[in-house]
Amino acid sequence: LAGCGGPGAVGQRRKEMVLSEKVNQLMEWASKRSVIRMNGDKFRRLVKAPPRNYSVIVMFTALQPHRQCVVCKQADEEYQILANSWRYSSAFTNKIFFAMVDFDEGSDVFQMLNMNSAPTFINFPAKGKPKRGDTYELQVRGFAAEQLARWVADRTDVHIRVIRPPNYAGPLMLGLLLAVIGGLVYLRGSNLDFLYNKTGWAFAALCFVLAMTSGQMWNHIRGPPYAHKNPHTGQVNYIHGSSQAQFVAETHIVLLFNGGVTLGMVLLHEAATSDMDVGKRKIMCIAGIGLVVLFFSWLLSVFRSKYHGYPYRYV
Repeated sequence: LAGCGGPGAVGQRRKEMVLSEKVNQLMEWASKRSVIRMNGDKFRRLVKAPPRNYSVIVMFTALQPHRQCVVCKQADEEYQILANSWRYSSAFTNKIFFAMVDFDEGSDVFQMLNMNSAPTFINFPAKGKPKRGDTYELQVRGFAAEQLARWVADRTDVHIRVIRPPNYAGPLMLGLLLAVIGGLVYLRGSNLDFLYNKTGWAFAALCFVLAMTSGQMWNHIRGPPYAHKNPHTGQVNYIHGSSQAQFVAETHIVLLFNGGVTLGMVLLHEAATSDMDVGKRKIMCIAGIGLVVLFFSWLLSVFRSKYHGYPYRYV
């Protein structure tokens, strides 16, 4: 026993052999696909069972068409971007792997973890069990690849520089806009009075302001889901219940409400300054007041639903 190193040494060598086999298997799969698809057996053997000296980021999802999980598809696109950014970076090592468990391929894993919602991101650390911070706060942070990368860096000390594939939609739209403007200037070269139209510029400025104040930039940065469907009741929520997050649908609703208030104020201004007869001006005034009262009341309702305990209301 002394010459062989004893039972402890034999067990250690066996442990190292099993660990080496697991790492080699994961590296082989990662060389083919940045996100490793796992079923119940693979998850239990490579993620749950020791020994393990690597972290595994697992996305639990439901991508099959009959599940009708739109958010799962959107989150999967961002997750693939993150995994590809890590797989094809010069800093790629076997310290961390990205995996996926689809409900239709690993429902037993969902049951084992008492999981009833998707998508969900969990970090399984190299040592010990996942802690509270190892579950990604999707509703707060959104599922943008950049946000996921910050969370991964916080949990694993692995910093991933997200590299997105080129998107030509923006340049194409800009080129189309410049072509339209150039065409108008060419066709109406002798009459450029439309460039000095205050109403047109005012309308364009209002559209820009309404888009920015409704939270479109927040959506662009955070990448939140469009809405949330309760897996138990099937109820769809378009307004996030927290003041720290929002849904894409929520920004569209706020944009509509702000637009209604703005239209009401424009009607009130026109009623006070236009040269129309008194009867039409009264109608415009009543319509303007009604729009302001109605849509501002709805805006306060949205505010109250996000800031619980807010004491004031309009209507």
